[in-house]
Amino acid sequence: MKFDVVVVGGGHAGVEASLAAARLGLKTVLVTLDKSALGRMSCNPAVGGLAKGHLVREVDALGGEMGLLTDRAGIQFKMLNRSKGKAVWSPRAQVDKKLYERLVVATVHAQERLTIIEAEAREVQCVGPRMAGITIDGDQFIECRSAVLTCGTFLNGLIHVGRRKISAGRMGEEASDGITESLISLGFTAGRLKTGTPPRLRRDSISWNKVRPVSGDQDPRPFSFRTTHFNPPNVPCHTVKTNSLTHEIIGQHLSESPMYSGEISGTGPRYCPSIEDKVVRFADRDSHHLFLEPEWAGSSQIYTNGFSTSLPEAVQLKALKTSPGLENVAFYRPGYAIEYDFFLPSQLKSSLETKDIDGLFLAGQLNGTSGYEEAAAQGLLAGVNAAHSALDKPPLVLRRDQAYIGVLIDDLVTKETLEPYRMFTAHAEHRLLLRHTNADLRLSSVGHSVGLVDDNAHGAVLEKHSGLSSFVEEARRTRPNLQKINQFLRHLGEPETPTKTSITEVLRRPKVSLSDLLKTNLFSLDWGTFSKEQRADLLDEAETAIKYEGYISRQSALVERLVKNEQAQIPASFEYNNCGALSLEAREKLSLVRPQTLGQASRISGVSPADVAALSVFLASP
Repeated sequence: MKFDVVVVGGGHAGVEASLAAARLGLKTVLVTLDKSALGRMSCNPAVGGLAKGHLVREVDALGGEMGLLTDRAGIQFKMLNRSKGKAVWSPRAQVDKKLYERLVVATVHAQERLTIIEAEAREVQCVGPRMAGITIDGDQFIECRSAVLTCGTFLNGLIHVGRRKISAGRMGEEASDGITESLISLGFTAGRLKTGTPPRLRRDSISWNKVRPVSGDQDPRPFSFRTTHFNPPNVPCHTVKTNSLTHEIIGQHLSESPMYSGEISGTGPRYCPSIEDKVVRFADRDSHHLFLEPEWAGSSQIYTNGFSTSLPEAVQLKALKTSPGLENVAFYRPGYAIEYDFFLPSQLKSSLETKDIDGLFLAGQLNGTSGYEEAAAQGLLAGVNAAHSALDKPPLVLRRDQAYIGVLIDDLVTKETLEPYRMFTAHAEHRLLLRHTNADLRLSSVGHSVGLVDDNAHGAVLEKHSGLSSFVEEARRTRPNLQKINQFLRHLGEPETPTKTSITEVLRRPKVSLSDLLKTNLFSLDWGTFSKEQRADLLDEAETAIKYEGYISRQSALVERLVKNEQAQIPASFEYNNCGALSLEAREKLSLVRPQTLGQASRISGVSPADVAALSVFLASP
C-alpha cells in the first residue's frame, strides 16, 4: 500500500490530522484499532473550558472540525470566567458524546482522499533519517512520505482499579504495543504518565431532589465561527458535595490506591487531580464539589466530574454514598487510572516534526498533553505539516503572540514535561491579544493561505474586521448630549463629565459596558447583515478594543520587539559545548532541547538572560 500521509490513531488528534492532510489534497490513510470509535470521548462528556475553549475556537478558525461538531452535538453551553476580564472568558459545552462520535465517524468516512484501515500499527520504518512507512498487523507495509502518530493512551496502556490491572487503551478496548519499542530503537526517549477517569453512575439510583441543578447560558455562544441559527438545548447538570465522612473513608484506603501504593510509576495531571490527591493535598478542605453530567441526551449513565479515582470499586461506592443524593447510588462502571507511554516533546520541532526523522510527526497525548482540545490543536498542525512535508513546502508554525496553539506547542518543545500538560490562560503572556472572540481575526487568513478555510468563510471574517473598525470609529466620532450622558453615568454610579465627550471615553469608565449604552438612545450600531452569533463576538471585540486600547498597543509593541529573537535562527548542528561563556547547566539544557530560535532558547528552564545574551553574540559572530 502506498499513501502520501499515514495517520495512526483515531482520537481527536488523529481525526484533525487526517482530515487536514486529505483536505490539502494528499492521499491519506487513517490507521485505527476501531473505525467505529473515531473521536470517542474517553473521559468527560464536554468540550472547552478555561483556555481550552480558546484552543477549540482557534482550531475552528484554522479550518478544523472540533468546534463545528461540538455545536451540533452540544446539550449545554456556558461561558466561564465571566467575573473576570473578557480576555480570559472561556466557552465550554456539555456534549452528547454518542452523537459527537457519530458525527465524527460520518465526517471522516465522507472525506475525499481519506482511507480508513482497521489495524494495529506495529513499527515505524525509516530510510536513513527519512520516514519511509508504517508496518501494521500481519506485517503489511504502508509506504508513505510522512506520518503522524497520535496513539493517545493506547501505547502499552495499563488500567488500574485498586490492585486489579488490565492491559487496555481505555476500558473495554485493547492497548497497543510495538510503536514504543520501535521509536526507542530509533533513538527516541520515552516516559510514563498517568491519567484517570471517574465512575459512571446509574441515573435511576440518584435522588435528584437532593442535588442542585446547574443550567447553561440563556444566550449561548457557538464554538464555530461558521455556525448560524444556533439554538441548542439547555440540559442541566447537577452538583453535590463530598464531606468529612467521604474523606475519612478515602483516607483509610489510600494504601489500596495504586498511586499511593507505588504500583503506578507514571505522574498524574496536577490540575485534574484524583479524589485521593484532593483529600491528601487539601487536607484542610471539608468538602469538594462533584458535578453530575449526563453523557448524552436522555442518558441513563452519569459522569461524576471531580471524582477521578483508582480506588477499589467497593471503596469508591462506599465513599460516594456519603454524599446527599447518592445514598443508594449504583455503578455502570467504576473509576480507574490508566498508565501509558509518551515521548518527551523536546525531541520535536515547533512544527511537531521529530528532530531526528524527517517526515515523522507526533501529536496529542503521545506528547505528554491531557485533554481533547490540546490533542485536536496538535493534530491539526501536525496534519497540515505532514502534508507540507510530503509536498516539500515550508511548515506552518504559530508564534506565542499569535495563538494559544503557539503557546501550547512552544511550551511542549522547550520545557520539561514532568506531568500531563494542560493549557491555562496564565501560560499565555500575550493573552490580552489572544481572546476567544478574535480567534477568527487572528487565524482565518492563516487557514485560508494554507487551504483549509474557503473563500466564503474567509470573506465573512474580512467583513467582520471591517464592521469592527467601523464600530470603533463610530464610537470615537459620537458625542452624545451632555445632560443625557451625565444622567446615564449617574444611574451607573459613575462621576459626571463636565464637557461633551465621545462614546470611546465613556466606555473606558469601569462600570460602563457597550451593551448598556446600546440599550439607550445615546449610541447605536448598524448591524447590517451580521448574524445573531456574529453580533455577540463583535460587541465584545468592539468593547475590548476601546476599553483596553492602551494596554493592547503596549503589548503589541512588546511583541514586535520580541519577534526579532523569535526570528534569530540557531543552526541544528550548533555546538553549545564550544561556547565557554554559557553556564554548564545552559550547555546541558540547550544540547538536550536543541532550540530552533533564540526566542525558544530564552524559554528553556535553566537558561538565564546572561546565557541568552552570550548565545546571541556567538550567533552574530562570523
